[in-house]
Amino acid sequence: MIPISLHPSLFQTVPTFKIGCISYTSVTIDTPPQELQGRIDLFQKTVELDLEEHPLTYYEGVKEWRQVFKQLGMDPGRYRPSHEALFRRLKQGKGFPSSDSSAIMLNNFFSAYYQIPIGLYDSDKLKESVEVRLGKETDEYEGLNGRINHMKGKLTNVDHQGAFGSPIVDSKRSAVTPETENILQLLYLPPSLSTDDANDLTESIGEMFRQIHSGYVKTAVLTEQQPQTH
Repeated sequence: MIPISLHPSLFQTVPTFKIGCISYTSVTIDTPPQELQGRIDLFQKTVELDLEEHPLTYYEGVKEWRQVFKQLGMDPGRYRPSHEALFRRLKQGKGFPSSDSSAIMLNNFFSAYYQIPIGLYDSDKLKESVEVRLGKETDEYEGLNGRINHMKGKLTNVDHQGAFGSPIVDSKRSAVTPETENILQLLYLPPSLSTDDANDLTESIGEMFRQIHSGYVKTAVLTEQQPQTH
């Protein structure tokens, strides 16, 4: 697994901040299998029905990550966690973003199902090591949303080439494509989750992803007590 670290300043405002790290190697990305599509469709309909009667904050994962953004000095009304953006799509009847990639579709499903932002990156496009920290003045990237995203003051992932992702939107530079063979998946876990439960969830997501895409998987959870992984 590529070396990953969390900047110590994150724990000053969110003492139980934690990230789940999953490394996949030798994966095969294809169109989503019919069984997966069926499960996603059923889940989507359930969420749409729930959100006809409830606000987005009906989901604890939405409430908690809004609070985390506030603690980190980010405005959750202006910069939305990616899983909240998915719930907003479902509430508006737009469904999940369409994709012919099993990896992207499954990642979106996990993000909504477990109510957490999840980043998915082509490991071979990342340089040397990764740090999760608040962005600096010079941190920016072209996002999958088609815009230049300025990351100053926002939670972001940075390698030796610069910023490449966040719990808001990821970059084109690190995007997973049908040709991708090695993947880094970062789970922005709820700080309220215990370390044991965080490890269980990270391992579970890793194994489910591997079952669809074959290959090999390694997982780790980064906390203040375990600041770095290789």
